[in-house]
Amino acid sequence: MRITLSTAVVLSGIDRGYRYGFELIEATGLGAGTVYPILRRLEASRLLVGAWEAVSVSRAEGRPPRRYYRLTAAGESVLEDALAKYPGAAAVFTGAPAPSRAQEA
Repeated sequence: MRITLSTAVVLSGIDRGYRYGFELIEATGLGAGTVYPILRRLEASRLLVGAWEAVSVSRAEGRPPRRYYRLTAAGESVLEDALAKYPGAAAVFTGAPAPSRAQEA
């Protein structure tokens, strides 16, 4: 998988505790058309593992269900390489809203 700056930013965000797509969009300023395809590619490449939250949780909060992501061991390795290639990727999160502490499914 080719790692772009945007991919490095998304990987870095997941590593920093941003767990779902919209949270990454808010923190990075990247568009949905960038973040969601990256998340799908990372999951298909087994660099991330995703899980849907319980529908009862999202209904109680009056919103669509969230898909929560976490890095795999392979994802952590790729993140190291990505940050070596794009050292500024982690700096995107300076001043970003703190990641939520919602429980994953």
